[in-house]
Amino acid sequence: MATAPRPRTSTRDPEALARRLTDWLGARLPGARAVDVSVPESNGMSSETLLFTLDHSQPPVRACAARLAADPAAYTVFPVYDMPRQYRTLRLVAERTDVPVPRVLWLEEDPAPLGAPFFVMERVTGRVPPDVMPYTYEGNWLHAASDAERAHLEDATIRVLARLHDQAPAGEAAFLALPGDGDPLRRHVRAQRAYYAWVVRGLPRSPLVESAFARLEELWPADPGETVLNWGDARIGNIVYEGFDPAAVLDWEMACLGPREVDLGWTVYLHRFFQDLTVGFGQPGLPGFLRRDRVEDRYAELTGHRPRDMDFYTLYAALRHAVVMLRVAHRQVHFGEAVVPDDPDKLILHHESLAAMVRGDYW
Repeated sequence: MATAPRPRTSTRDPEALARRLTDWLGARLPGARAVDVSVPESNGMSSETLLFTLDHSQPPVRACAARLAADPAAYTVFPVYDMPRQYRTLRLVAERTDVPVPRVLWLEEDPAPLGAPFFVMERVTGRVPPDVMPYTYEGNWLHAASDAERAHLEDATIRVLARLHDQAPAGEAAFLALPGDGDPLRRHVRAQRAYYAWVVRGLPRSPLVESAFARLEELWPADPGETVLNWGDARIGNIVYEGFDPAAVLDWEMACLGPREVDLGWTVYLHRFFQDLTVGFGQPGLPGFLRRDRVEDRYAELTGHRPRDMDFYTLYAALRHAVVMLRVAHRQVHFGEAVVPDDPDKLILHHESLAAMVRGDYW
């Protein structure tokens, strides 16, 4: 990912979307138009984002973003895109916590206007740690920051997780509960197994992923603990920062109910993913940043909850990320951007670190 061309993210026509978005806006806010419509370079490979300015005499906000369900013609990364679920999550977090999230304006569940369900929200300005090239590489604002500035950003980010988990009422987030029997953690892992089955349907299975699922069972927590609202995609690349403080927490499509450590494991591992990539390409990266021990200690200070079973949760994060990487790799093959190797596990960019976690010698 760090050295290959950016994978295709959409098959949609931005100019046609702009015309249709203006038609839709006019029905909700007479006289409103969408102008300066653009697709961000960092547009994701799951849900898509359109940036635009709301031209109106009395707009609720001017700078806007429309979040669309993925284009089914673009070999989607996930099987389902529930935009009402994301919209409800953003509203709940905004209303019941002090975690900074964009103001949501409108939800459209009918796919007819833009070809997919979508919602419109305020666009928050600021800086986002880049994924390509990763922020752990030289040449970006976070890498160029001082140790003290990165430490401030790290602490502020852990505070986001602590405040979300402590403040969001899990009982009001019942719409995020996954189907099936058992506690939320068991349901979450079962859903990941189903996602993996969908990813490899008709394709070679991954021995490494399947060994990781087996290792999870061996490490299963004796007591998963309290159920909280998890952000889901809890990583600094999904936060807009003003200076080194979070201004907006984005990308709630993976939000769920589960133990606190689901988010913590994802935060720790997704940084390690980029750090390992950087070291593998001969750069030192940011070895002192978002270290597992510091994240765990600071979270415990902020919440009174000492993270536990983190070998399980960081392995689970690496496993979940591996399944996404498999789908992304097959998506690149679909669009002629890559070829399938003889070993399907090599489609997983971090297969060596995941294998080390399965063996128990990564940390």
